[in-house]
Amino acid sequence: MQHGPMSRKGDPFDNAPVESFFKTLKAELVNDAEYDARAEAHRDVFAFLDV
Repeated sequence: MQHGPMSRKGDPFDNAPVESFFKTLKAELVNDAEYDARAEAHRDVFAFLDV
C-alpha cells in the first residue's frame, strides 16, 4: 500500500489541515518577520498558537 502525497480525502495520511495551518502561520506571522535569534521566532510562534 502506497502512502504518497496523492491520498484521498479522509485518508488518515491526508495532511490538508496541517498544510492549511502552516500556510496561515506563514501568511500571518513568518513572512514579514525578521528574527535575530531562534528564541524570538519560538516566542512568536507560541504566542500565535496561544491566541
